[in-house]
Amino acid sequence: MYKVLIADDEVWIGFGIKKLIHKSGQPFTVIGEAPNGIRAYEMVKKEQPDLLITDIRMPGLNGLELMRKLRAEENPVSVVFISGYAEFEYAREAISLGAFDYLLKPIEEESLTAILSRFREEKERNVPRSMESVALNPEVSDPRIRKIIQEIDQNYTGKLSLGELADSMNLSIGHLSTLIRRETGLSFSEYVTAKRMEDAKKLLCQENLSVEEVAEQVGYHDYFYFTKAFKKYAGVSPSVYRKGQ
Repeated sequence: MYKVLIADDEVWIGFGIKKLIHKSGQPFTVIGEAPNGIRAYEMVKKEQPDLLITDIRMPGLNGLELMRKLRAEENPVSVVFISGYAEFEYAREAISLGAFDYLLKPIEEESLTAILSRFREEKERNVPRSMESVALNPEVSDPRIRKIIQEIDQNYTGKLSLGELADSMNLSIGHLSTLIRRETGLSFSEYVTAKRMEDAKKLLCQENLSVEEVAEQVGYHDYFYFTKAFKKYAGVSPSVYRKGQ
């Protein structure tokens, strides 16, 4: 499930976006709504959303200032800007800064759904199909990262936050991400995915467990998303994998 934070000083716009995200039926959950840029910055730091949907013009920090601040800290959150036609040039500048996309007001269901779908596709496309040899038995030389890897290995089926792990080691999120990739060859999310999928492979060999139960046990609460992610990782669906064992 991907976490979304909405930032807009117009409450009704945030409410509308939240409703459309829920209506899309995709594995996204809105974890909060911020009324201004400063609050949005604080919530991104604390909640570590996967996607930030923010208005370009807000009090405190505008959308562009917010994105520059997050990028300066190497925060990996993907950003989608909301703008009116009058701010279209700002939206173009946002794309040049590395924004994932932008939405024009009034926000159309089709446009938002297309962005959510593309976000999922890009995330899933970046999951390696065979990672266990590198990811699950890394020769970790850095004691700090060894401790982080142990934490992930013990809690990978739960809600792990890269931000919380970084705070526990007194590191920035960007620096921790770099260290994890250097030591394992994978990003934080790729490593967690590998752990979950290898666990799923073992559980699928147990005939008494349904695929839905396997998905739940490895930390996926959306059966259809688990099935798609497993096929991306293993090359076949969970049911086909089970039949081949």
